[in-house]
Amino acid sequence: MGHEFSVERLEYLTSHLDRYVDDGRFPGYSCLVTRHGEEAYFRAFGQRDVERNLSMDRDTVVRIYSMSKPVTSVALMTLYEQGKFQLDDPVSKFIPSWSDLSVYEGGDGEAMVTSPSTEPVTIKHLLTHTSGLTYGFMNSHPVDALYRNASIGGERQGSTLQDMIDDLADVPLTFTPGSRWNYSVATDVCGYLVQLFSDTDLDVFVRERITKPLGMSDTGYQVPASSKDKFAACYRYKRGGGFELQDDPTTSPYHQRPTFFSGGGGMVATIDDYGRFAQMMLNRGEFGGHRVLGRKTVEYMVTNHMPGNVDLAAMGQPVFSETSYHGIGFGLGFSVVLDPAAAGVLDSPGEFAWGGAASTYFWVDPLEDMTVVFLTQLLPSSTHPIRRELKTLIYQAIAN
Repeated sequence: MGHEFSVERLEYLTSHLDRYVDDGRFPGYSCLVTRHGEEAYFRAFGQRDVERNLSMDRDTVVRIYSMSKPVTSVALMTLYEQGKFQLDDPVSKFIPSWSDLSVYEGGDGEAMVTSPSTEPVTIKHLLTHTSGLTYGFMNSHPVDALYRNASIGGERQGSTLQDMIDDLADVPLTFTPGSRWNYSVATDVCGYLVQLFSDTDLDVFVRERITKPLGMSDTGYQVPASSKDKFAACYRYKRGGGFELQDDPTTSPYHQRPTFFSGGGGMVATIDDYGRFAQMMLNRGEFGGHRVLGRKTVEYMVTNHMPGNVDLAAMGQPVFSETSYHGIGFGLGFSVVLDPAAAGVLDSPGEFAWGGAASTYFWVDPLEDMTVVFLTQLLPSSTHPIRRELKTLIYQAIAN
């Protein structure tokens, strides 16, 4: 069958992405597209380490930040398949300190008013980001400040997932569970539950159940010693244009095994590694003769789980996340396209995706039998509209 892309039209993609590097907006990038199980496009261009003049290569290891979330969600669902829990189980069934959570009502600081939650946080709420949890960096809600003050989310040196769970028991939810959608530390809590149900550290569980079977040898919670020289620098956007060094790859904490295994944002990977994960999801749970999830489980995960099948725009005031809101729903760990016209970009209904803080992105399109992985290392992901541009430039090149 072949990949059925126009090679000539894919040059639009190359020219556009190369300009990002030539104009000093990205240090470097790599992009991998597959269709019908065949590689249709790959390019790595620019530098993984500008200061040392090292090129961005196919085997470059990068921080994938929130692209860790789909991996953690898959890890938790492998345990669901073993009967370890039900999706509607209250989290307090397994974390007793969460039995009496409160919900924000108004005010801030010492004047904050809360009330007992009328609904328990369930495991499904965690997977769908409808739990009422938040992120301290949001700066959009008075509860966010409580997260920052308590350094919730692995911010303290030597902290653990257990520390985060204990801290969250004392902080109010931002809303009644199930009533809104809000990006949050919920996937870190999912990582904690993986440890609890499996009696195994999260990094070990993910390696044994997902990355090793799929051949993702450079993916994990620290840079493998054998790949330390392939690790990219991370940059942050500099006001006025360009970028500046944020994390030096030679002194980065990613070279050490962490004490806080962030299922929400702590992993590193290469483009081929993550491409294997994406292909496993496209194949409905199997890749290279190894089955990670059952077919029905994958189909369930990439179904929209918002109440009434509404999009994220109908689930509360939009705040930062790694997706747009109109025409987009959310499954169990993935955004899900409901209506490409409402989303305002070339796409297919049923496409599922997620991205990371350093402008990384991936999507899987079952309708077109296609996967896309894009890697770079520029914080924050909102700096450039690269994700929408990638959709246009790749979909326009489909020839059949």
